[in-house]
Amino acid sequence: MKKIFGTALAVISAIALLSGCKKKDSSVTIKVGATPVPHEGLLNLVKDDLAASGIKLDIIEFNDYVTPNSAVESGDLDANFFQHKPYLDSFNSEHGTHLVDIGGIHIEPFALYSKKYSKLEEIPEGATIAIPNDPTNEGRALLLLQAANLITLKSDAGLEATPVSIESNPKNFKFTEVEAASLPRVLPDVDAAAINGNYALAVGLNSTKDGLFVEGKDSPYVNIVVTKAGRENDSALKALVNALQTQKVRDWVKENYPNGDVVTVF
Repeated sequence: MKKIFGTALAVISAIALLSGCKKKDSSVTIKVGATPVPHEGLLNLVKDDLAASGIKLDIIEFNDYVTPNSAVESGDLDANFFQHKPYLDSFNSEHGTHLVDIGGIHIEPFALYSKKYSKLEEIPEGATIAIPNDPTNEGRALLLLQAANLITLKSDAGLEATPVSIESNPKNFKFTEVEAASLPRVLPDVDAAAINGNYALAVGLNSTKDGLFVEGKDSPYVNIVVTKAGRENDSALKALVNALQTQKVRDWVKENYPNGDVVTVF
């Protein structure tokens, strides 16, 4: 009987050990790169929800638009959350990367800001306007200026318009191309600047209150979660997107951005 009892205990211990190993193996860590506002805030919001499902979310902060894509391509990151689809398409084309959109989350309305003028019509002839220097956001800025009736673009300009795409510039504006993250910093030194929503938010600029002209809500520039091609069906990454597309996130955005600086799209 002692022998049988001892054998039973050994079996039970082995099962418990295997169960413990299985539980340990079922947890997973995903590294996600993000720009600070609002992307990092949104990721932190869902961090505990993912942890409850056995997914540890490791958030890596970036302040540029190139490094987080390169890191996903190389495998140093599992995903990133900072960019819109037109930028992703342009980046893949320019760098030969294989990055894919796995879920749209929100729009950050793009706006024209000025520290010197409070109305569009006050911007003088020959004024200098700062715009992003990456292809898609530069085009986005010029489309914004066209929508504000400040310039007219050639009919074939498209989403990647550049200053050479300008057909009409009645006030002879000068354009200075600046890295997107640096636009808020140069704003006092120019007459106006077209600034991405995340960088405007980071320095306390409110598009509704401070913007001279704001992009419409029908914008194609939806901010997306991105991973490398082949990982679209990764269960942990799917869980991340699902966590970001919830009522909890909608409520948080409405509470924190009541003036429409961030608008959910799901």
